[in-house]
Amino acid sequence: MNRTFLLALGILVVVAGFILKGSLFTVHQAQQALVVQFGDPRRVITEPGLNFKVPLVQDVIYFDKRILGLDAQPEEILTTDRRRLLVDSFVRYRIVDPLLYYQSVRTEALLRNNLAPSVANALRGAFGKLDAIAIVSGDRPAAMLAVSNVLDADAARLGIDIVDVRIKRADFPDTISQAIFRRMQTEREREAKEQRATGFELGEKIRADAERQRTVLLADARKQSEILRGEGDASRTKIFAQAANQDPEFYAFYRSLQAYSKALQQADTTMILSSNSEFFRYFTESPGAAAPKR
Repeated sequence: MNRTFLLALGILVVVAGFILKGSLFTVHQAQQALVVQFGDPRRVITEPGLNFKVPLVQDVIYFDKRILGLDAQPEEILTTDRRRLLVDSFVRYRIVDPLLYYQSVRTEALLRNNLAPSVANALRGAFGKLDAIAIVSGDRPAAMLAVSNVLDADAARLGIDIVDVRIKRADFPDTISQAIFRRMQTEREREAKEQRATGFELGEKIRADAERQRTVLLADARKQSEILRGEGDASRTKIFAQAANQDPEFYAFYRSLQAYSKALQQADTTMILSSNSEFFRYFTESPGAAAPKR
């Protein structure tokens, strides 16, 4: 009897333990919970602590209280200057109404499906009023405020609050980027050719001017040298004339020596002349002797 009682008591304790375990649940301070009964919401718990539910009948669905992120799909936007931009954005949100969130979307995947079109429409509406330079340069605070205002209205029906909307990247699509890059490359090559042509033209002008100056300097130098050479020749002729007038015989002798020096420079010089030639006059007589009569 005692054994049966103890066994029954043990079973009751185990069952009570399972029931108690299934009845208690804890809500963390970073969470909020929704108690549902066969899928039908019963109550919302937003404060952290230990709570009770009907075991085997009710379930608990937890939602995060913290700020969550949603990366939107890149959207192609047509700007006011008729250019196409690929805008990649993300949304930061917080679940403020777990019941409405559960009734409208339930999961993050469904939230993405509901919120993504709103993000795309808001971006097109706000950025479609700007030109490409303003969007790419980051001069878009008014546009971002307009996007946030549009998303706030759509977020209210989903039980969330939009904390922030940011642009991760705003750039031209790959095909357009390649075309722009090629156009920029062509433009830079054209500018480089113009710079090289301008530099070559300037170089030719500098070289021509330098050549002209060189020619002028050489001509002036040649002119000056000719003048000096002429003056020297004149001085030499004048000196020779003065020397010849003072002593004609000695001058004749000096000129003959110069002629001998030039004619007899090589050791193997051979000259065939008449013995009574005027060239050998000073080999046969003294400088003071009278010239032979012919």
